Amino acid sequence: MLICKVVGHVWATKKEEGLKLMVVQEIDGTGRKKGNTFVAADVVGAGIGEQVLTVSGSTARKAFGRDTVPVDAAIVAIIDTVEVNREAARGSE
Repeated sequence: MLICKVVGHVWATKKEEGLKLMVVQEIDGTGRKKGNTFVAADVVGAGIGEQVLTVSGSTARKAFGRDTVPVDAAIVAIIDTVEVNREAARGSE
């Protein structure tokens, strides 16, 4: 799993039925940019600016309840709080 921040939407007229695609940026536990920006299918209804947990590979497909969904990454949780070294950092800040 990766901690990411939702930074945008992907609008596609032709895609798998029911998929909401979001652009996410990998961040560290304190909210600082850490890694890649990528597209993830949203399972939980996340919005721009929220911190989320993402999964990839076969785990992302299983988040949709079937292995035939053509996704590489999925947003599976919206983060409320992250605690790193006993310092709490709220999601979406």
